[in-house]
Amino acid sequence: MTKNAPTLVPNEPVSLSAYRAAMAQVAAPVHIITTRCGEQNYGMTATAVCSVTDTPPRLLVCINRTAQSYEHFLTSKVLAVNTVHAVDQEVAAVFAGAGGIKDMDVRFSHGRWDVLETGAPVLASAISVFDCRITEVSRQETHDILLCDVVGLRVAEQPEPLLYFDRRFTTLASQA
Repeated sequence: MTKNAPTLVPNEPVSLSAYRAAMAQVAAPVHIITTRCGEQNYGMTATAVCSVTDTPPRLLVCINRTAQSYEHFLTSKVLAVNTVHAVDQEVAAVFAGAGGIKDMDVRFSHGRWDVLETGAPVLASAISVFDCRITEVSRQETHDILLCDVVGLRVAEQPEPLLYFDRRFTTLASQA
């Protein structure tokens, strides 16, 4: 048994702390989710991204409705999923709100940004970019699940993903 693992009793609800502790042990790639709404770029760091189908290419992104950029994603109906390269840990931290940076112009001053099909900002150094149109929104308690059709892609030649594991950023190399 893993040290500090919470003991679960059958037929009792899973506690918030037990659930969070278990999810902290699920390694996930780090993404910066971006959109352009009007004349302003918006973005946030997220790990809750998943492929839904490859025919047509479709993915989902889960976003907390209290996120600063939340309404802008729904208004613009487009987003880019930028899978973060290990060298961009600082950029991911800024978009996660490190240092209390909320100003989007300041956030986007970190990294170099381009656009693909939808006009949503794409991180030039991302290991993969999925440029998407939001086609459906499903409300789930505190979060919305955004179902997105992929309309543009870009993939790096030498990927080294930044991961989120045990409540911190890490890489595959540091886990070996």
